[in-house]
Amino acid sequence: MTLLIAVFAAVITTIIWYTNDKRSRLKLGTLALMYWGASLMWMVDAVVEYIELGAEYFTPASSDMLNDAFLGLSVVAFGLIIWIVILMVKDPLGVVRKTVLNK
Repeated sequence: MTLLIAVFAAVITTIIWYTNDKRSRLKLGTLALMYWGASLMWMVDAVVEYIELGAEYFTPASSDMLNDAFLGLSVVAFGLIIWIVILMVKDPLGVVRKTVLNK
């Protein structure tokens, strides 16, 4: 489940990056690379686990699937938090700067 969720997040982010004109200013490439990196990490994990378990890999328990889904969603949320922090620090559109200076 973690691999599937990470791949979906990577594909969706890549599509948004490709179709958005402000992609470089909004650092969408960074977000897409984080999700593709997580996808690659879980692909390697899945291959190693398949080598160890064999056919049992394709019949996980429901509690394992729930834990994996929670982990995948947590990583997607954490990636979004890191991306937002990067945006706040870099402030490519000047929104934070304008808000701080107006107060």
